[in-house]
Amino acid sequence: MIKKILTSFLFSVALSSTVIAAPLTYTVQPGDSMWKIAVKNEVGLSELISLNPTLKNPSLIYPGQKIQVPNMTDVKTQEKEVIRLVNIERSKVGLRPLTAHWELSRVARYKSADMANKNYFSHISPTYGSPFFMMENFGMRFSSGGENIAKGQRTPQEVMNGWMNSPGHKANILSANFTHIGVGLARDKNGVPYWTQMFMKPL
Repeated sequence: MIKKILTSFLFSVALSSTVIAAPLTYTVQPGDSMWKIAVKNEVGLSELISLNPTLKNPSLIYPGQKIQVPNMTDVKTQEKEVIRLVNIERSKVGLRPLTAHWELSRVARYKSADMANKNYFSHISPTYGSPFFMMENFGMRFSSGGENIAKGQRTPQEVMNGWMNSPGHKANILSANFTHIGVGLARDKNGVPYWTQMFMKPL
């Protein structure tokens, strides 16, 4: 039975500039496939294909070919800092660290982007439904799962401070039921950050 744990919302308003980084160029190596390139760069296959519309057949690539890869270095740096801060809090109470799961971070990023693009703030997405349904539809298989969301916090430390000062969010962060974590950051057209933490224990 899947244990479903949600929390109340954490909300604060702040503005942050939106930076869209130019794509990176990846040179195809012998043995590469689009899937392997996607995994190597921790991006979804669909994002990789959409960024390379000139590829007539994504299944046919050759060594030396240039592939555009989404550049999310800044976003991922902030997401990974949240994960680091989560594990510091867990270590304070004797809990094992959560393992970063890049595919779960991708799901969390989609959730944050959906909230930013469609101007809502809720665990229930008009696009993806509940976080558990969303995780399952993205291929995650888990025995327990949870989600924290936040809006407006400008830095990883700021959003973690807010979550740790909220009993419901803190309970997810310090839950012994979870073993893996994904964090997703997106900004709306005004630069307002949306944060999503997704937790799970894989089957």
